[in-house]
Amino acid sequence: MATQRSLVVGLMVVFLVCAFAQSEHVYTPFNRTSFPPGFVFGAASSSYQYEGAAKEGKISNGSNGDVADDFYHRYKEDVQLMKFIGMDGFRLSIAWSRVLPRIQPYVTIFHWDLPQALEDEYGGFLSPLIVDDFVDFANLCFKEFGDRVKHWITMNEPWSYSYGGYDAGLLAPGRCSAWMSFCPTGNSGTEPYKVAHNLLLSHAATVKLYKQKYQASQKGQIGITLVCYWMVPLTESTADKEAAQRAIDFMFIHPITYGDYPKSMRTLVGKRLPKFTAEQAELLIGSYDFLGLNYYIANYVYNVRFANPVNLSYSTDSLSVQTTVKNGKAIGLPTGVSTFFMYPKGLKDLLVYTKEKYKNPTIYITENGMGDNNNVSREVGVKDDSRVYFYNVHLQSLKNAIDAGVKVKGYFTWSFLDNFEWLSGYTQRFGIGFVDFNDGLKRYPKKSAFWFKKFLLK
Repeated sequence: MATQRSLVVGLMVVFLVCAFAQSEHVYTPFNRTSFPPGFVFGAASSSYQYEGAAKEGKISNGSNGDVADDFYHRYKEDVQLMKFIGMDGFRLSIAWSRVLPRIQPYVTIFHWDLPQALEDEYGGFLSPLIVDDFVDFANLCFKEFGDRVKHWITMNEPWSYSYGGYDAGLLAPGRCSAWMSFCPTGNSGTEPYKVAHNLLLSHAATVKLYKQKYQASQKGQIGITLVCYWMVPLTESTADKEAAQRAIDFMFIHPITYGDYPKSMRTLVGKRLPKFTAEQAELLIGSYDFLGLNYYIANYVYNVRFANPVNLSYSTDSLSVQTTVKNGKAIGLPTGVSTFFMYPKGLKDLLVYTKEKYKNPTIYITENGMGDNNNVSREVGVKDDSRVYFYNVHLQSLKNAIDAGVKVKGYFTWSFLDNFEWLSGYTQRFGIGFVDFNDGLKRYPKKSAFWFKKFLLK
């Protein structure tokens, strides 16, 4: 079986070389040498979305991640393809529930796959009991893998986890207020803040453990990955500008930099927003060696004067409403995801803002990409010219941010392969590699993969 797998991988590489030499592709006028020496280019993934190897709801096509891309069994094949394209790094996660040659691993400790046992025992991240268990799991990861892993990410997108799972009720564990009519239990006005609070405390305690016990000997770095939408005021009015600022405030960078939630959150959320003790605040301040930022889109934002005093929700507490349309025109070019529009300028704006607001941190772009609908043939799906354009203009925006003094050290595409996209299941494709889910999970490089190979040539 191993011999057959090696033969298949070898044939795939030969195919890639031949196709690369013979095909016409669109290339950018710049390449990796336009970026600083040592800048890391890689691709991102997560355990549940990629690995499969599970035992035999609410997902768009009724699918799940039991098989996914079967990276669990095919990782050698996929790493060889990464090397062929010229990538330096690969961002992956370690599944909490079951505990690469010339490719640097950037490892996420928690990418939303909470053990069901902890959810059943005390409500998962709704309970402060999660902090000690989270640190215990992180300790195991550091102990077992820290000699090889030099970049740790405590968690991926805590905002998505707390909002999606406890305000909107669309992600696990599917909790929201009764007035939303589709969640069996939950409270959209309080639970997102409790969960966010415990996520932050888990992060800070894990960073403390790593720095005290492992960093000196393992010589690694530790950070966190946050999803960041750029917010553009719908009008030039003071009210809309302030609303856009509040929409940015209602994220996670402020607590881990300054030790508390932004003043706007304290004012608007009031007693529903948990408080940090002096000791907890001290742990939070500067609790990262680097920030991972996931950037996909920007939204217009406009002000609203009042939130519903009865149907309280994290979504409405900021008194700001997000939209993708202004005067009938979308904020950017469309993608295969109906709510995602290309806005490359937002990447530079976000990075410059982060530099100026949060003490010029070291940053990695840990996810950036666009999706296509999974309703076309393989022959059509691999011709992803829009994705080539997307990466071209976003990398140029990233370069502009670096030229403006932002300390960005790396960039990871989302994603290397088409995979299980959480709520959307397999109905959307974000990869630069096409996965045929109907034919043995065979991998086929898309036009964007060849574009990256050209871009990354040394």
